[in-house]
Amino acid sequence: MKHFKLTFTFVLLLFFGLSNAQKIGVVDTEYILDKLPQYKEAEARLNAQIDTWESELQSLQSEYERKKAAFESEKVLLIGDQLKLREKEVMDLDKNIKTTTSLRFGTNGEITKLRTNLVQPFQDQIWSAMETVRTKNGLGILLDKTRNNVLIVEKRYDYSEKVLDVLLKGSSSKDKTNSKSKK
Repeated sequence: MKHFKLTFTFVLLLFFGLSNAQKIGVVDTEYILDKLPQYKEAEARLNAQIDTWESELQSLQSEYERKKAAFESEKVLLIGDQLKLREKEVMDLDKNIKTTTSLRFGTNGEITKLRTNLVQPFQDQIWSAMETVRTKNGLGILLDKTRNNVLIVEKRYDYSEKVLDVLLKGSSSKDKTNSKSKK
């Protein structure tokens, strides 16, 4: 009888333990983003803006180099106020370059804000689609292969395609609604 109680308790614990086990899934957000045409367009706009800012910065840098070289060569000919004025002009241009670089490319610069504004809507969409897939498939844990260093995943645990399907179905239904409203 004691054996039976122990065996019954063990079986009961095993049964409840298995029924409460968490299902785990993995998603590759980088793969999903690469498959979204809207994200590629936003990324292209961001890269175009970066190129514009870099070319502006390069022109400022070349102007600075030109003025600095001219100042160095004419330095011996300049006297008093002229020398101070030209030196201040070169220093102000250098300060302008450093300020512009910091404002545009710094940690809290315009490029960071622009990237956040362009990428945030896609991250929200992916999050929503991942939540839909997670609840639909009864997953307790959903990991991001891109960020969490998941090394090896069996295909059956990779839910990237399902998340992508949810995203694309959502965008195609929005496109259909938009095209109906335009008619």
